[in-house]
Amino acid sequence: MSEHDVVRRTKNPATIGTLIQDFRRLGLKRGDVVIVHSAMSKMGWIAGGAVAVIDALMRVLSPEGTLVMPTHTANNSDPARWQNPPVPQSWWSIIRTQSAPYRPEITPTWKMGIIPETFRRYPNVLRSEHPIYSFAAWGKHAERIVEGHSIEVDMGEHSPLGKIYELDGKILLLGVGHENNTSLHLAEHRSDYPNKKTRREGAAVLIAGQRQWIEWDILDYDSDDFAALGKAFEASQNYQPQQVALAKARLMSQRKIVDFGTGWLSAHRSKQADSDQDSSAMNITQSSNPTPTV
Repeated sequence: MSEHDVVRRTKNPATIGTLIQDFRRLGLKRGDVVIVHSAMSKMGWIAGGAVAVIDALMRVLSPEGTLVMPTHTANNSDPARWQNPPVPQSWWSIIRTQSAPYRPEITPTWKMGIIPETFRRYPNVLRSEHPIYSFAAWGKHAERIVEGHSIEVDMGEHSPLGKIYELDGKILLLGVGHENNTSLHLAEHRSDYPNKKTRREGAAVLIAGQRQWIEWDILDYDSDDFAALGKAFEASQNYQPQQVALAKARLMSQRKIVDFGTGWLSAHRSKQADSDQDSSAMNITQSSNPTPTV
């Protein structure tokens, strides 16, 4: 959406003051631990832009709270899997051997939006070491949340998501839906369903000051059913989204939706696997018993 379109759909611009009121009305309060997912374009025109949004969040939470945002860098991954857009196979070896290594202090986010990209550069914001699935945090528990984020844990138990769960944190979806709800990947790790598998991943990193391309096994994540999961969770809680500026906003307990999602994914994906198996068996039967011609 262009800025012209944003101005046209905004009756009165939001400000730090109005955003603070909206966040508090939503239920955010001093001392909370919250992970934020956002789409700036959905919020309408804001005096101060992304800085105003971050400042408002920090003022509501205070230094006693903790603000977290995903700062992922999916462009520092195995190019063989890239889809948006894909790159020619002849480029793969060049990317693997020549792309810049992940450095938390300077590597920009990739397609995460202007709010997390601005947030990661704020004073006293810490960023985790994962070369693809990093998170940035500010406030009381920032160090605890980002430390020890190794490649093996990515978005599992001992990741920043797992630590937010331990701290009984919240999730704020600001102009985005559950398809962008990163915490549901923690539910993926905890759930049990057929055909759960890993895949090979790679990234450029610095090891002892030297650039290296490393590879490791990672859960084969799938967010295609996250929107349906979120809808089911909200129905179970009789939850109604509210509004921050012009954006639809959702604030919820991370523990509640991760616990719900763990069970939901186990059941839903098991049912889907059974359905796919039945469909495959039917296709085989139909193929082996062709309709006779007359």
